[in-house]
Amino acid sequence: MSEALWTNIDTYIEERLIPQDDALLAAITASRAAGLPPIAVSAAHGRFLQLIARVVGARRILEVGTLGGYSAIWLARGLVPGGSLVTLEIDPDHAEVARSNIARAGLAASVTVRTGPALESLPALAAAGGGPFDLAFIDADKANNPNYVEWAVRLGRTGTLIVVDNVVREGAILDPSSRDDAVRGTRRTYELVGSHPRLVATAIQTVGTKGHDGFLMALVTDSGVRR
Repeated sequence: MSEALWTNIDTYIEERLIPQDDALLAAITASRAAGLPPIAVSAAHGRFLQLIARVVGARRILEVGTLGGYSAIWLARGLVPGGSLVTLEIDPDHAEVARSNIARAGLAASVTVRTGPALESLPALAAAGGGPFDLAFIDADKANNPNYVEWAVRLGRTGTLIVVDNVVREGAILDPSSRDDAVRGTRRTYELVGSHPRLVATAIQTVGTKGHDGFLMALVTDSGVRR
């Protein structure tokens, strides 16, 4: 099995199941033109996020890590009518690209892009009475993923679903001696989620245009209720 094959299969899936419209294609083009790193979710993963939002009936979504707004567009399209999404981006230039892409998609009224370190924005959201969020998507600096998960629980409710991206890292998570901060942060995330009294979780490996990686999904439950 090769990445070329995985990419070809992703293309096959997208051509038959996930037609991208002008707004999504423009978001990718504008992000590339602005020099943003090509690390946005794939179209197949974007549709996966949109379907999750619909399944949970999300009225409020929290995203940590906006980049160019591509995943935010997919997520926002899964909101119930009148719903809203708050997305956090540390880089002001990236945030401006995202705002433009989101506006082009006709979603400016339902999506708020907050600029600054997420570990400053999250306490501010809590202090302002933000939440509870029905769905949280975490796709930012991996070293801080345990902190982001903790905040997603605090800003959530019983029944909130938390999705963390890039949790396989081409198998590097198996190396306990890794000095890579992203790997170490991901391993700490597994440890936190696996022992958290309010989270029931699993992780799913993925392959495709983004290589070998995966999602972790955790459901917030009542305290002490784990199945």
